[in-house]
Amino acid sequence: MSEPQGVEAVVLVGGKGTRLRPLTLSAPKPMLPTAGVPFLTHLLSRIREVGITHVVLGTSYKAEVFQEHFGDGSALGLELEYVVEEVPLDTAGAIRNVAHKLRERDVMVFNGDILSGVDLRGVLDTHRRSSADVTLHLVKVEDPRRFGCVPTDAEGRVTAFLEKTENPPTDQINAGCYVFRREVVEAIPTGRPVSVERETFPGLLASGARLQGHIDTSYWLDLGTPAAFVRGSADLVRGVAPSAALPAPVGDAIVLAGATVDPGAVLTGGATIGAGCTVAAGAVVDGSVLFDGAVVGEGARVERSVVGVNALVQAGSVVSDAVIGDNAVIGARCELIGGARVWPGVVLPEAGVRFSTDA
Repeated sequence: MSEPQGVEAVVLVGGKGTRLRPLTLSAPKPMLPTAGVPFLTHLLSRIREVGITHVVLGTSYKAEVFQEHFGDGSALGLELEYVVEEVPLDTAGAIRNVAHKLRERDVMVFNGDILSGVDLRGVLDTHRRSSADVTLHLVKVEDPRRFGCVPTDAEGRVTAFLEKTENPPTDQINAGCYVFRREVVEAIPTGRPVSVERETFPGLLASGARLQGHIDTSYWLDLGTPAAFVRGSADLVRGVAPSAALPAPVGDAIVLAGATVDPGAVLTGGATIGAGCTVAAGAVVDGSVLFDGAVVGEGARVERSVVGVNALVQAGSVVSDAVIGDNAVIGARCELIGGARVWPGVVLPEAGVRFSTDA
């Protein structure tokens, strides 16, 4: 299949990821290890897979981390450029902030924290067939009440942008992937925050511009919360979500180089065991992410959770739907469940946190 011509990509990766703290205290959200590699690697690999090679990253929080890791992008077959957002500019403002790096007629824009299975070439084809000013990926969801929704007419043309409501008129939501004509990007006001959904898109509609929807039911997940992050990583490992960057074949678990897993341990549910990790006999790691150097002790259970770099979960502990920060120690027979978050370096004594009545 020939590579598309006249198109480049912008990926917005400037957010602080506050909902994912304490994980994002040390790294930006798109750089968190996800199914064995930084999350952004999965997105960049999909962009390259469809033949787009020039990508501009709009950075802000811990901006230097991106360039230190990806450099000029050549290892991924890309030409990467970086633009730092010095003050928060919202989504449209962030897109306008990188306009001086753009050179093609069409610009695909991605939110850097969305895991999606959309056919990227299909989105571009929709944009060009309809001669749209902007094309939006709209995904159908089971419960659109949690999102603003985007109705379209019989031809797929966007007719409105609606706020969250208990009775949404459509199940289509903005999936955070767009194609802009470059002239539209250059018309966004500079030097101030600008929202695509509250200002840019409604303004374009009011002016008679064509906003087209590319509507599908593809895999889609916003990785903004710990639960979603863990689910997204597990879905990548199991092959439910697509990626061209997995470091191992899809399956119940990915174990990175240098990790030690006892034969009596159980890895399941799309678990990721980071480099240099240790998982002891009788331990269960289910649908969880262990960052590099983490240790899970004998008989411990880690379910749908994240265990940070060099953190220690000691024997017999239960960590379920929780986040353990880097270098934290969870004492033997502790129980951390239901959204618990342990900050980096914190040491919990043996049986120091329990939900069961026995000690």
